Amino acid sequence: MRMKQFISKRNIGKAGNLVFVGLLLLLLFSPDAKSWVLKQLISVGLFRAEIKKEALNGKVQAANVSFDFRTENGDVSSVAGLKGKVVFINFWATWCPPCRAEMPSLNDLYNQLKDDKRFVFLFINEDEDTAKAKSYLQNNHYTMPLLTKAGTVPAEIYSGTLPTTVVLDKEGKVVLKHEGIADYNTTTFINQLKGLLE
Repeated sequence: MRMKQFISKRNIGKAGNLVFVGLLLLLLFSPDAKSWVLKQLISVGLFRAEIKKEALNGKVQAANVSFDFRTENGDVSSVAGLKGKVVFINFWATWCPPCRAEMPSLNDLYNQLKDDKRFVFLFINEDEDTAKAKSYLQNNHYTMPLLTKAGTVPAEIYSGTLPTTVVLDKEGKVVLKHEGIADYNTTTFINQLKGLLE
């Protein structure tokens, strides 16, 4: 009789509520849990990246997009020196769950196109400690280069929201600025990037 009382609908409802609250707290306070959930949403086709048709047809306004970035070796280069190439820029941090969730997609995109010298990939890390970012990339077997800002970035490119992804066409015009998570490793997006080479 006691077992029946314990397994009553009321107690099952309370247990369900406790489990729900526990999962909610886990998602609120665990970057790994948030990242995992977002990765699952990406994998089912949500958050697809797309360059708008106007941009693909060359109907975009020029903007101030020049800024300097630093390599792991300390060398400083400028985005202005990359004209003639399609430039993919992503601002990210290890403490940012959406950034971590889109990393597999970004790494796959990078690995597919890195040997085509008409593309340049700039993964700009926003962590205070670049050693932490380097460790994160190594531990997850990501091959993308670790770069940092070497000065101020124009607001047309980056306002502080993470993750932010920007694509520049060969003329240095912004054809995509996306704040938030997205899946960049799709056939549609890759074809759009390749279309910018024409």
